[in-house]
Amino acid sequence: MTRFSLIALLLVMLGTIGFGQSKVNWLTWEQAVEKNMKEKRKIVVDVYTDWCGWCKKMDKYTFQTEFIADYINEHYYAVKFNAEQKEEINFNGKVYKYVSSFGRRGYHELASEILNGRMSYPTVVFLDENQNVIQPIPGYQDAQTFEMIMTYFAENHYQSVPWQKFTRSFKSQNYPSAQPKRIVQPVRNN
Repeated sequence: MTRFSLIALLLVMLGTIGFGQSKVNWLTWEQAVEKNMKEKRKIVVDVYTDWCGWCKKMDKYTFQTEFIADYINEHYYAVKFNAEQKEEINFNGKVYKYVSSFGRRGYHELASEILNGRMSYPTVVFLDENQNVIQPIPGYQDAQTFEMIMTYFAENHYQSVPWQKFTRSFKSQNYPSAQPKRIVQPVRNN
């Protein structure tokens, strides 16, 4: 084997390993609930469908951003939830099932419940440590905007600081001189 071939093979192998990349530790509902029973954390749920182009974009450009993945893994249990999955889910003492629709795609009852009946993809849903929905955030969120949103919920700012005030005072460690390009959905305060 020539030296060039050996170097090329080594580079391909390093690229396959994903050296230096952080990834979100995605769990199933059951795994997140089980882990939450042992160590309380908030849960972040990425509600998606297989056909959703914006969901794929958010996976690629937001959730694969290193600081986003690291922060989620440290502060949340992360669930990736297909809103059209057919498997039953037992959550908070209730069994949720897939519902068929005539001439349309079906949906999962749990997706409908945590999205408050607003079936929009992608939507990221934040749950508190007791598995109660804090808020669903619909639409694609870039990494810069999502950093603010995930921090707002993880650090309990949502309990006492209005969203607009939080956005004006938030200082990003990853975008020190920039303000978010856009806020698609204002976060509501309970």
